[in-house]
Amino acid sequence: MPSPPPESADAVATVLGSQRRQLALQLAATLAVLSLAWPYYGLRNEQLPWPQTALAIGAVALLFASITRQAWWWRLIHALFVPLAWAASTLAIDPGWYLLLFILLLLVYRGALGGQVPLYLSNRASAAALAELTGDLPAMRFLDLGAGVGSVLAPLARQRPEACFTGVENAPATWAVGRLRTLGLTNCDWRWGDIWHTELSAYDVVYAFLSPAPMAALWEKAQREMRPGALFISNSFAVPDVAAEQIVEVNDARQTRLFCYRL
Repeated sequence: MPSPPPESADAVATVLGSQRRQLALQLAATLAVLSLAWPYYGLRNEQLPWPQTALAIGAVALLFASITRQAWWWRLIHALFVPLAWAASTLAIDPGWYLLLFILLLLVYRGALGGQVPLYLSNRASAAALAELTGDLPAMRFLDLGAGVGSVLAPLARQRPEACFTGVENAPATWAVGRLRTLGLTNCDWRWGDIWHTELSAYDVVYAFLSPAPMAALWEKAQREMRPGALFISNSFAVPDVAAEQIVEVNDARQTRLFCYRL
């Protein structure tokens, strides 16, 4: 197996550091509450009230996450993790169901586990905006990094038969759905792969709808590999500290923005 490129190694280190930090915050909150609750109820010879204790751990975890300025979704996770874990433990659910749920989530959200890239689906309005944005490139080579279920590539490939489209995805379930959606499209190459090991030099347009976490490293990769004049487009997440050449406002319910960077 080839060694990860430098930007991939940096991204992995950043992700692992963030995950360790979140685990440390949750453990700190748990220890803080239990170090007070156990002696108090032990001296009174009373059983620890787990519902109230779980809520207290969630509240303290939320406080710690807020003090350390974690992203809002991490604060929500910290607040709900222990209370929901306690609530689930009272349902007497067979452990096999938890294993099955974990496997199903892994099949769909593999990118979230390995690189803080959850499954974001580009909508039809975004695909239409991309078609208009690249209308002056009739024979373009278009790459979708983290292509999901093919919600961009499938409509674009049908609309632009003269262009060539490539999608890269590494979550098994979403890859399989995208493979089925792009069957029969001779101008669409649907690949199983890692975005960090995908060479960008052959493409006129590189599109990504990932998350804020990998954007800095991905931009460095784009600068090294993409040809001068090629276009890098990020859905919703701007490259930090880099001014976009153009920002396209998509007319959809979630007010999508496409950040365009010319190499």
